[in-house]
Order: sequence, then structure tokens, then C-alpha cells
Amino acid sequence: MASIHDNSTMQPASKALAMASLQVEAGQRATNTNAKHTGTVYDGHDMQRMGKVQELKRNLRPLAALSFASVLQATWEFILISNTQGLQNGGLAGMVWSYVWTFVGFGFIIASLSEMASMAPTSGGQYHWVSEFASPRYQKFLSYITGWMSVLAWQAGSASGSFLTGTIIQGLISVRDPEYNPERWQGTLFVFAMIVVIYFFNVYAADMMPLFNNLLMILHILSWTVVVIVLWAMAPHQSAKAVFTEWTNGGGWSSMALSALIGQISAIYASLSSDATAHMSEEVKDAGRYVPIAIAWGYFSNGIMAIVVVISFLFAIPSVEDALADATGFPFIYVFKNATSVAGVNGLTAIILIPVIFSNILFNASTSRQTFAFARDKGLPFARWIAKVDPKRKIPVNAIALSCLISCLLSLINIGSLTAFNAIISLNVAALMYTYIISISCIIYRKIWHPDTLPPRRWDLGRWGLTVNIVGLLYCIFALFWALWPSETPVTVNNFNWSVVIFGGVLALSLVMYAVKGRREYYGPVVIVRRD
Repeated sequence: MASIHDNSTMQPASKALAMASLQVEAGQRATNTNAKHTGTVYDGHDMQRMGKVQELKRNLRPLAALSFASVLQATWEFILISNTQGLQNGGLAGMVWSYVWTFVGFGFIIASLSEMASMAPTSGGQYHWVSEFASPRYQKFLSYITGWMSVLAWQAGSASGSFLTGTIIQGLISVRDPEYNPERWQGTLFVFAMIVVIYFFNVYAADMMPLFNNLLMILHILSWTVVVIVLWAMAPHQSAKAVFTEWTNGGGWSSMALSALIGQISAIYASLSSDATAHMSEEVKDAGRYVPIAIAWGYFSNGIMAIVVVISFLFAIPSVEDALADATGFPFIYVFKNATSVAGVNGLTAIILIPVIFSNILFNASTSRQTFAFARDKGLPFARWIAKVDPKRKIPVNAIALSCLISCLLSLINIGSLTAFNAIISLNVAALMYTYIISISCIIYRKIWHPDTLPPRRWDLGRWGLTVNIVGLLYCIFALFWALWPSETPVTVNNFNWSVVIFGGVLALSLVMYAVKGRREYYGPVVIVRRD
């Protein structure tokens, strides 16, 4: 006999109960008619428990899920191409040590998210976990706001990845032609081109993505090997003392410690998105077991590779000031120019750019699934259209298209102000950290006061789980605080970190939407979660 989870204080409306009944019945029909893509018995049980219909293909097997997590996160690639703020605030030693403490601190977050992904393997991710694990009194409100902030985080991250690849192409052009003057509108056009590629692969090559994931995993590792070898064999080298002990306060802050803490945004940004596989849970076979494995192994393997690349890269920087002032706008291209010929720069950048482009493709896939899931639970305007699944391809084509459109619109900011667009990177960090804070806080609440109500999980942190959750929560708060700081002082309109304004604006918008629409139409996934 099934009952509504937390039925002692939950107030599910009759409309929500009817929806739950219909979804469970539809899920049972889907299991009978499309067994090939519904996954294992465990997957069927998880979907039925959560009251969800199996509409998407479960075509990601364990290796493909791990490859998806590793290629999407692309930690060593992103720490290499997006380290300007870290070098400016912290310098050589700042980059090394800020990445080390970020790697350790983020590890507690990853462990916490992996455990929750095993309890409730759904594309919704954080907002669903908040709905299940929050106090019944606050679950509806907190879940709704978390859903909006999660959509913001993933959409901002999707736009920032495409922006980086588009502007790297501009940097390569300037290497070939020193007289080329890169214009921001040209960079935006390159971003548009990247987004067209993303849409094509995620819609028309969706069935081939598991194979692509595994091939890209090989490229991810081979590219890392080539870059590390070139940096050690061909580039001029700094001393170990300089790399590990020389700090730079390029932002003009009052102390070196403050500068380094602000510069850690580079390391945090490269470590984001490890939980992306959680949003693909409804397409992974035996998701309750293999999604958390993919999240954890993807993060720690990427992190170790990134540490090697960071140290190799910093040893190969002849001058931090010259690297930051390079005409391409990318310190890593400056390093490559000092190590190889123009052809070598193009080749090395290409083997980084290809995995990053595919990382953006997979990022969009994860973004669209999270957006699709929140719309499915009536959390967004035009929810019915966004949550529609293509009956032939078994993918949320409308959500994919919407995510691409939002990336295009956000990239237009670059035409008016590069500073404003760079704030999107900080926005990605801040919004994602907010969703981590709320979801981890809710699991801590459950473990302390209602541990018997937690669903079973096949990836368990054991007796250290609560401690891991608490440390992860503290690190989330720490990272969120520093993500909102500007990169230099004195603070002006041109260097202000506008992410705090966008973050506050979306938070205010979500509150208004909840008051106007959400409190009447949104019930949260928990009202259709069932317990045997």
C-alpha cells in the first residue's frame, strides 16, 4: 500500500493527487510498452516511487555515464582557458593553492550530491531533492525558488562555455594575424556558431551521443597527455620557489590573502558541473547506482588531472604580467606561443578546443533536462510546451531549443560590455552554490530529525555522511560569498561584478512568480512521491 511521503503535515491538493495517479499509471503503461528504454527493475521502482513517467530513452550505460561526467566537466581544460582572474588575484602560488583547497572543499559537495542522486535519481536534481527532504512546512516554497535558481545556474553556465570557445577562436585568429583587432560583435557571432553546433548534436545526433561520450573520453585523456608533455618538454620554466611561493595582488586589494580568496573563482568555475549527470538520471541505466559513481569518479579523476595541468602550466609562464596582457586575451595561448611555433599554438589549442566544444554540447543536454524537469512539475511559464518530449526521438527538443535561445540572448550582453558578460561566470558559480546550500541543508535536516523517512540508497556515505554534508554546506557558503566579489579595486561601473545584480534580480523574479503563480500551480515533486 502506497502513501504520500510525509503525509502527516503535507497538504497535497486534490489536483496534485490526481496528477500523481495519472503519472504513475502512465509510467506503468510506459514500462509495459517500451521496456527496451526503461532501464532496470531498480530504475522502474525509482520512477514509480517518484511518480514520474519514463518518457526519455535510458541509453547511457555505466561507461557512457562516466564519460559524460568527465567530458562535460572538463576540469583541466577549463582551468587552463579561464584562469585570468586567478592569475590576476593570487598569481602563480595563488593558482596552485586555491585549486588545491577548492578541490578538497568541493569534494565534500560532490559526495553529498552523489548520495542524494542515489536516493532520488531524477532529472530535476536539486529542486526535487529539496522538495523531498525539506521540512514539510517549507518544501513547496524552497523547492520552487531552488528550481528557478538551478535553471539560472545551468543556463548561465551553458552561455559562458559557448562564449569561451567563441572567443578562443578569435584569439587564434590574432595569433595568425597580429594586425587583427578582435571585435566583441565578432566574438558573439562565433558564439552563435557554437550554439548552432550544440543544437544540431543534441537533437539530430542524440542517439549517437553515448558512443561520442566514450570516444571523447579517450580524446580528453590523450589531449591532457599531449599538453602536459609539451609544457614540460618545450616551454621555458619558472623555479619551483616561484610557482609555490610567489603571490600576486594584481587587483589592488588591501591584502594578499583577500586577493587570493577573490582569485579562487577560477578554480571554483573549473570544478563546477560535476553533478550534471544527475540531470541525465532518467537516461542512465541503473541510475541509482551508476549516476553517483559517475559524479564522484568524474570529479576526482578530473581534479587529479587538473592539478597536474595547473602545476605544468604555471611552471611554463615566464611572466604573469605578460600573460595577462597578451593580445589574445588568454594566458594559456601566451604560454603556447612561448613554447611552440604558430602552427604548434593552433594544434595545441585545437586539441583543447574540441573537448571543450563537446563539453558545451553535453552541458546543454544537462541544462535542457533540468529545465524540462522543472517545467514538468509546473515550475516555469509555458510549462506544457517546455516539458514536451519528442515522441520519435524521446528527448525534450523544446527545452533544448529554449536553452540554446537563452545562450544566444545572454551572449548579446558581450556586445555592450565584456565586464557584464564575464559576470555570467560568477553568476553560474553563485546560483549553483545557492542550490547546493539549500539541498544539502535539507538532507542534513532529514538525517538529524527524520532519518527514518529517507529513501534507500545504493551509494551511501555511511556513518560519516552527516559530517561530510556539514563540511560540504560550509564550503558552499564560503564559495558563494567570494563568487560575488569584483576582480579589482577601486570598484567602478566597468569592473563591478554584476552577477550579484543578476542573481538578486532572478531571486526577486522567482519570489514574484511564486506569489503570482507558483503558490497556486506548483506543488513540488514530493506530493507525488510514494512510499511502500
